[in-house]
Amino acid sequence: MKAVVFHGIGDIRLDTVPDPVLQEDNDAIVRLTASAICGTDLHFIRGTMESMKPGTILGHEGVGVVEQTGPGVRNLNVGDRVVIPSTIACGYCSYCRAGYYSQCDVANPNGRDAGTSFYGGPQSTGPFNGLQAELARVPFANVNLVKVPDSVSDEQALMLSDIFPTGYFGADLADIKPGHTVAVFGCGPVGQFAIASAKLMQAGRIFAVDTVPDRLAMARAQGAEVIDFNAEDPVACIKGLTGGIGADCAIDAVGVDAVHAHAGPAGSADTNASMEEEARKGAPHAKPDGDNWRPGNAPSQALQWAVQALAKAGTLSIIGVYPPNDRTFPIGEAMNKNLTLRMGNCNHRKYVPMLMELVRTGAVDPAAILTRQEPLTQAVDAFKAFDTRQPGWLKVQLEPAA
Repeated sequence: MKAVVFHGIGDIRLDTVPDPVLQEDNDAIVRLTASAICGTDLHFIRGTMESMKPGTILGHEGVGVVEQTGPGVRNLNVGDRVVIPSTIACGYCSYCRAGYYSQCDVANPNGRDAGTSFYGGPQSTGPFNGLQAELARVPFANVNLVKVPDSVSDEQALMLSDIFPTGYFGADLADIKPGHTVAVFGCGPVGQFAIASAKLMQAGRIFAVDTVPDRLAMARAQGAEVIDFNAEDPVACIKGLTGGIGADCAIDAVGVDAVHAHAGPAGSADTNASMEEEARKGAPHAKPDGDNWRPGNAPSQALQWAVQALAKAGTLSIIGVYPPNDRTFPIGEAMNKNLTLRMGNCNHRKYVPMLMELVRTGAVDPAAILTRQEPLTQAVDAFKAFDTRQPGWLKVQLEPAA
């Protein structure tokens, strides 16, 4: 089969690889009808998240049709349309039973303390081959596959694999109450769904902070008040628009992408490094050195802005991805403002069924965020366009050959 394979920093290829096979009784093989490119994939290609194993198939978003099941899969049939939640969980440990699927004690073969397991990730996550392929093996398939109703399209279901649940998770962590003022830092696909989710939770006002024109345009179309951080200081702007009080809730939907940020005359930040640029530099972030791997050993620009823009006793939700060795945070400012901090990897399986029902009933159309559909055979070029934030490349669906 064809698949997008990681070979090294700045080096991904469309390869022919062996078809996956059933390995455990609770496995299933899914024929992918659609997958997607996510910003998290870029962390691995740039080297800002280390320990990727060469030969790993990338991708953690997918929808498809069940081709085979092991004897332990009792709730699915061959031919069922399914969405694959990005994080992998056993469904029976104490964490899964409590809804903390991303902290499953069983799924990660590196042990219960190794962290979240997901498709197409670094060695520490499994690794499990990803979903930018024609076929995929899904472990614990009775839990890690969710049936897709006939009335929900592949495009809609694909958004439920990762980014819609993650955006909703971010809004949930932010503890948004009706009437709250919410600031979303980063208006990529996850940020857009954080905005949509804040609306579902009846936020009073939503500020959307970014600098990419089509991202800001999409946020404005959702009813958010947009702030271009290259045109104005986002903290001063939010404070000014709230009578000096600040936001009740802030969501960092950027993560490690903002570690290279440097404040400009208007509080601007440069977060637009490309795969090619990182490779030409020799991938300086491929081997972080303790606390000093980031220029200036400074916190993420998004986190600094979020802490400063929050009202006293506000809540900060962090859903942007940070590497395990990242140890910088403006703790003094946060502590002295009595802020509540909540963060983590999304418990996708917890949210997918509920969000699926919202889509089925027409309350939300997540496919509205999808801006490009490309064949899997053009995945490498699609990655380059997505990585450099070309206009119109906000969210990219990959379609395997028939």
